[in-house]
Amino acid sequence: MKYVPLGRSDLKVSAIGLGCMSMSGIYGPADDDESIRTIHRALDAGINFLDTSVSYGSGHNQQLIGRALKDRRDQAIVHSKFGVRRDAQGNALGIECTPASARRDCEESLVRFGFDTIDVFCPSRPTPPEMVEDTMGELVRLKEEGKIRHIGISEAGPSFIRRAAAVHPLVSLQMEYSLLSRDLEAAHLTLCKELGMSIMAYAPFARGLMTGNFSPAAPAGGDTRTNYERFSAANYEQNWKLLEPARDIAGSKGISLPRLAVAWVLTKGGPLIPFPGCKSRRHLDDILGALAVELSPAEMQALDAAFPPDAAAGDRYTRAQLAAWHA
Repeated sequence: MKYVPLGRSDLKVSAIGLGCMSMSGIYGPADDDESIRTIHRALDAGINFLDTSVSYGSGHNQQLIGRALKDRRDQAIVHSKFGVRRDAQGNALGIECTPASARRDCEESLVRFGFDTIDVFCPSRPTPPEMVEDTMGELVRLKEEGKIRHIGISEAGPSFIRRAAAVHPLVSLQMEYSLLSRDLEAAHLTLCKELGMSIMAYAPFARGLMTGNFSPAAPAGGDTRTNYERFSAANYEQNWKLLEPARDIAGSKGISLPRLAVAWVLTKGGPLIPFPGCKSRRHLDDILGALAVELSPAEMQALDAAFPPDAAAGDRYTRAQLAAWHA
């Protein structure tokens, strides 16, 4: 496994991270025992960078990670978000990234994890926008108290990132990035390089769209992808057809489309760190194979040309959400 600095911090993280969201029922049922085995397989393979959130399974995900790391805490760097509220079915109830929610969620997270310190703590969204500086100030106080080590930000626009970074340096931006979601290339990539921030590129295979395991006609119970435009029946079919050039390249190399998708992000290079999510060892093993995939300049050029920004049918979030978060 290759390791890279996390922003300008003292942390060295694996070149591939592990997103743990799907281990808590967000994309349909998951099995705790298999999820823990998957985390252990990832650690054994050298992946030391895990992502979770207070909202995943309404705390279940943090408890799961705490169980998985009970005797292996020193082998993992844990990034956790706060501020999103969900009901028992996984439906979002709203976002509240305020100073009060930062402290409450941090202290409750430490109990669920069974940790003394969270490695990176991160507001899920810059909401409410007028409280960015106040929320950052509370995160600085939590850091001074030893409850968190570093501060990140997630799905925030350039103006919000600059405002937050003016209060305290940020080590990372978490933002969706895949062949079907390339909007961070417009401004975020340059800004993160300027500020010395890593980019945790989540959903590199488009929230599982590239795996082909989602059915708009019969989605699994509790699968929140039914709420996204790209997974409506008409858009899903159009996006599946759009992926044909990528399937052709993957087929020519004898690899799966998800493995190609992760390899594409890896080939893009720093400061991008692909953060695929999975809940089974079988899926993880396929993803790990991306480390050995070599994409030629011609293949990268062909993929970039086949998937320009805004090529996908449907927005990755609602336009109102993206407008609010990405100012």
